[in-house]
Amino acid sequence: MIYLSLFLQFFHIGLFSFGGGYATLPFLYHIAETLKWYTVEQLSDMIAVSSITPGPVGVNVATFAGFVTSGVLGALIATSAIVLPSYIFVVVISKFLEVYRTNKKVQAAIYALKPAGCGLLAAVGVEMFAQRANFTGCVLLLGLFIVSLKQKRDPLFYLGVSAVFGLIVGVLGLLNA
Repeated sequence: MIYLSLFLQFFHIGLFSFGGGYATLPFLYHIAETLKWYTVEQLSDMIAVSSITPGPVGVNVATFAGFVTSGVLGALIATSAIVLPSYIFVVVISKFLEVYRTNKKVQAAIYALKPAGCGLLAAVGVEMFAQRANFTGCVLLLGLFIVSLKQKRDPLFYLGVSAVFGLIVGVLGLLNA
């Protein structure tokens, strides 16, 4: 029964998360809060690991969440389920692409979805920040924000600095424990 539930939840996420992997976060947060398959802390770790591993963030998080929930089979089911709606959409839409490419209503609908996705992502980000914020993380966030205003660098640079900083803080925390 858990496998069917896992498939349906991640199929739903794949069906309604427009805008890339981070658009899945409101759905994943909802699962953490309501179904308790994993904790918010685990979700935060999933996002961090998925951001630095190769591949799409949404698929990586689905794989990780499926594994945490139900092992290797859960990872396969969650990954397949989150990818399946996109696969179906691509197959169907490719048949109609030339007809609707310049359609103003289609372009307007896609344009309208972008701010909604950003709003959902921001809401989850603020909620997770409120639950997991600490002094060290706030200093890092503020420091990288200031640096990003002064120097335009690849986002991977900031991700790498954050990863190294997190590893250092984690190792120091283990040494002090």
